[in-house]
Amino acid sequence: MNDTPTNDPPQETPRTAAGGKAPPSAFRRRLRHVLLAIDSWIDSSIYSGGVTLRAGWGGFVAFTERFNVQGPARIAVSLASEAMTWGAVGAVLMLALAVPAFQETSDDWLKRAELSVTFLDRYGNTIGERGIRHNDTVPLEEFPDHLIKAVLATEDRRFYEHFGIDIPGTFRAVLSNARAGGVVQGGSSLTQQLAKNLFLSNERTLERKIKEAFLALWLEFHLTKNQILKLYLDRAYMGGGAFGVDAASQYYFGKSAREVNMAEAAMLAGLFKAPSKFAPHINLPAARGRASVVLDNLVDAGFMTEGQVFGARRNPATPVDRKQDDLPEYYLDYAFDQVKQIVDALPKTYAERSFIVRTALDPNIQKAADTAIRDSLRQFGKDYGAKQSAMVVMEPNGSVRAMVGGRDYGESQFNRATDALRQPGSSFKPFVYTAALMTGKYKPSTIVVDGPICIGNWCPQNYGRSYAGSITLINALTRSLNTVAVKLAENIGRGRIVDLAHAMGLKTELKITRALPLGAAEVTVVDMATAYSVFASGGYSVDPHAVVDMRTPNGEPVWSFAQNGPKPKELIPPDIIAMINPMLNSVVENGTGRRAMIPGTKVSGKTGTTNAYRDAWFVGFTGNYVGAIWFGNDDYQSTRKMTGGSLPAMTWQKVMAFAHQGIELKPTPGLGNQPAPVLDGAAAQASALQIEGIQRPVTLSPASAERLMGLSVRLKEAASSPPRRPTAGVAPAPGASLVGSN
Repeated sequence: MNDTPTNDPPQETPRTAAGGKAPPSAFRRRLRHVLLAIDSWIDSSIYSGGVTLRAGWGGFVAFTERFNVQGPARIAVSLASEAMTWGAVGAVLMLALAVPAFQETSDDWLKRAELSVTFLDRYGNTIGERGIRHNDTVPLEEFPDHLIKAVLATEDRRFYEHFGIDIPGTFRAVLSNARAGGVVQGGSSLTQQLAKNLFLSNERTLERKIKEAFLALWLEFHLTKNQILKLYLDRAYMGGGAFGVDAASQYYFGKSAREVNMAEAAMLAGLFKAPSKFAPHINLPAARGRASVVLDNLVDAGFMTEGQVFGARRNPATPVDRKQDDLPEYYLDYAFDQVKQIVDALPKTYAERSFIVRTALDPNIQKAADTAIRDSLRQFGKDYGAKQSAMVVMEPNGSVRAMVGGRDYGESQFNRATDALRQPGSSFKPFVYTAALMTGKYKPSTIVVDGPICIGNWCPQNYGRSYAGSITLINALTRSLNTVAVKLAENIGRGRIVDLAHAMGLKTELKITRALPLGAAEVTVVDMATAYSVFASGGYSVDPHAVVDMRTPNGEPVWSFAQNGPKPKELIPPDIIAMINPMLNSVVENGTGRRAMIPGTKVSGKTGTTNAYRDAWFVGFTGNYVGAIWFGNDDYQSTRKMTGGSLPAMTWQKVMAFAHQGIELKPTPGLGNQPAPVLDGAAAQASALQIEGIQRPVTLSPASAERLMGLSVRLKEAASSPPRRPTAGVAPAPGASLVGSN
């Protein structure tokens, strides 16, 4: 090691005299001085600011001392100050509450209108209405004076005096209700009621009442009193689907509001309070009692004398008969749902809300179906333990000719033909057999084995708990063997069956279970009729429809099924139709559906019965019509061993035998011109039964229907147009019409 010392000085760390750290650098010393300066400035600023504020507050106090009020005047000043403070708070609150109310008027509120539809049958005859009945074409000055007075005396006596909110009337109503211990008198003005009708709902909430008050003020600012009264008379709901006094007058009395007498006016004025309670077609005694109250109001308000209303008391109003026994109410509900779907699909710019709709309804077949189901339930319902039924009849193109949603629409408006989900039982098997035929592995003559089968712990059995052994496919369907259907489903795959059934028209969920081929899924009657229509149409898709075409009241075309409806697509090849339809015909002529046979007509179809006899079906078709019928109970209670081949097939046969009278019989696809079977004595006698009071149905071609509709439009135009004046000096020929032809 070289120990020679170097000339470099030793490097030592500087330390303080006490051995501590080195003193801070120059930068740190400058930073510390800056922070101390900032702290000093903040402290001095706060202090000087406090001094300034104290001085300013002292000056303000000295200034306000000049206005110091002593004695009784101080109380008034304090109250005024508090009032101004709370008034400002209230104004801000009211503005916050008013904004949501005024937002209700953002769109074109005067043009708001609900859907109004008048329905015609396939022949152009009016069969009913849905939506609202509304007519606002009657000027205010043409309403009878006693009608206007009856409304004002009952709804708002001070209408022409208040500013939209009748404060004295509100307090009077509050006192009256407090004395009576309940609501006996309304406090809303006529303008407030109009605001509710135009913009709000009927919910009883504080928010709605606040909005109602603001909107009443808004209406009073934007409209005259007569305009408000006219809107109220035109937009108020009057029961029976009628909106407005004139529509209600037409509905209840069959005349315009221009023509109502005193008693009728009193009954109409009494409907504003509670139309569902006082509607004369629902409760005539209540309606007349309410009309008597209106007459009392006329006298109490000083609008009329007792002598003037005496005649109306002695001769109360009598509404026209509105019995709904003969109206196809279930069908109208179904058609109205389709109209709403069509209107929703129209361009947003389309503002028309009133339509004339021609439907596919055949009133004769509809009445036959209503009568047959009612008679069957009356005669055999108790014996079989069945209380309800539903039926759909349509043409192979999907035109729904008749629909029965239950035994009595008055008792239950629930449409069992469109909304009830029931298991179809063996009537589902045609989808299984068709799917099997479409694989190419099976034919009607294919031999299959009817024997025991178990899938896991599930072992289905046939209806008779016996087995046929080797049997052809057509005989297996004819005898409705359960084990064969299950084996087919196992071989071809249940998913294939579900896909086919959905394509044919079953819209409900079909869960893929072991019992699927036996009809364990839930379907609707209209869907089953639609699916079987594919067989009747030769294998083409079918869209069930009640609406044939739609027009405006002026006759302007809006929509037609022929132009706007979906076009049919081939779902089942013709060679498969030529196999499955004869198999279904064998079910009727040789199997479980023999009671559905119609003299002179080839019938194909399938019966269906579910576990515990809860549901019984028959779905069948000819070359002319397809029909699906169901019997059972709403609560799923079991029937007394009712099968699809009993009451359902019998009732189906009665309706369809009637429907095929007097029409050109069309061949069923796949059956050709095979001769119709000859019925035995009992079956022929049952088929010959006539349904009393119903005429034979008559076919009407689409071209003829279109010509009739065009003629109807022209006649309406001619009736509404003024007659032509004859040329001066020239008299019209005897019997000549003054109305020009198109």
